[in-house]
Amino acid sequence: MATTTVTDPRILETEDIRKLLFKFAVPAIITTLSVSLYNVIDRIFIGQGAGAMAISGLALTFPIMTLIQAFGTLVGVGASSRISIVLGMKDKARAERILGTSVVLTVLIWIVITILSLVFLHPLLRLFGGSEQTIPYAVTYLKIIIPGSVLSNFTFSFGNIIRAAGSPKKNMSIMLIGVGCNLVLDPLFIFGFGMGIRGAAWATIISMFVSAYFTMRYFLSPKSYIRLRWQNIRIKWHIVQDIVSIGLSPFLMNTAACVVNIILNNRLYAYGGDLAIGANGIINSYAILFVMFALGLCHAMQPIVGYNFGAARMDRVRQTLFLSIKVATAITTLGFLCMEGMPGVLASLFTQDETLIGITKTGMRFVFALYPFVGFQIVTGNYFQSIGKISLSIFLSLTRQVLFLIPALYLCSDLWGLDGVWAASTTADTLSVIVAFILLTVHLKRHPVVTEAKTRGV
Repeated sequence: MATTTVTDPRILETEDIRKLLFKFAVPAIITTLSVSLYNVIDRIFIGQGAGAMAISGLALTFPIMTLIQAFGTLVGVGASSRISIVLGMKDKARAERILGTSVVLTVLIWIVITILSLVFLHPLLRLFGGSEQTIPYAVTYLKIIIPGSVLSNFTFSFGNIIRAAGSPKKNMSIMLIGVGCNLVLDPLFIFGFGMGIRGAAWATIISMFVSAYFTMRYFLSPKSYIRLRWQNIRIKWHIVQDIVSIGLSPFLMNTAACVVNIILNNRLYAYGGDLAIGANGIINSYAILFVMFALGLCHAMQPIVGYNFGAARMDRVRQTLFLSIKVATAITTLGFLCMEGMPGVLASLFTQDETLIGITKTGMRFVFALYPFVGFQIVTGNYFQSIGKISLSIFLSLTRQVLFLIPALYLCSDLWGLDGVWAASTTADTLSVIVAFILLTVHLKRHPVVTEAKTRGV
């Protein structure tokens, strides 16, 4: 069989699922990992160059950065999912209208978020558990990062659309260019120019600008399967509704994560002080790497599932789901083995402070205890989102973050102090995996794969 170009999304309906998922997964995983590498690289260089308190100050920025990311996923995931579905319906013109509306929506949201965040920055950081020692680091970083956040939204959110249009390798190369820039500029600005945490922020913004430039240039190129056309760059409210209806699930998940971060930071500060918040920053860096690995797989799964759902190829939808669950479980199991096997070594990459390393080691063992099953939960939530079952996707997104984790943070920390704060994560993972398993089992019994395949004569 001749190789089909990835730039034509019609291969999503014809090519072998294993080959197709692998073809999309490799660049998608590299792309999503590169997203988390921006933050990991910053934290490593800041920790080694500015000290333990700087790591804690950077950890205070999580809620704001998560909220910005929430609005980015609202547009990016919603638009890319809709574009996958309408391309499956062979409606290219409608896909381009969705793209144009997404650009305007992204800019409008960025303006509002930037103004509100900068005006209330100091009160917000105090709410997030900041102290006199850590807030100055966070303020220095955020005053540069927040105004430049539109660049990250154009890079990451519209990268999802590039994948949905059938060009995952192009998105991967664009993201790697940005990560490469950040890797070079971080040590240059932090150590070479002596700019400290401010240098890390500028390195990130410049790198994001490079990636955003190439991302948007792609949609202006005649080689793009769907193009950004001037007549489509306007708000169409029925398209906004279509985008938000699908993007609402990851948006609520990220918003919930913002709220959880606020509660978590305050619980950590109450029982472990500034260094406990810094330890969570290190742990979160590694957790994000493996979550992003699994999300990269889901991003590869999404256009395949979305396109075939739109084309009524339900046999291929189910086959993609089962394969994605197996791979995601292998990924998160690897994370479990690494974090449980060498927590001290991994913590020392960020800091040489022995007290901070000791707190981080304890936290890692709790947080990653149930990680082998987390991949299943992530894929299940993304699967329901991809087939348009928005209510189920939203419910699964909120079970861990809101229904289980927030009560567990208060209950467990009151019982066991700082260890209880870490144990709350394990408790929430256990309960959310059980709920995801029940919901998916019920869904698959109602829509058995074999029956659908036989109906189609497969």
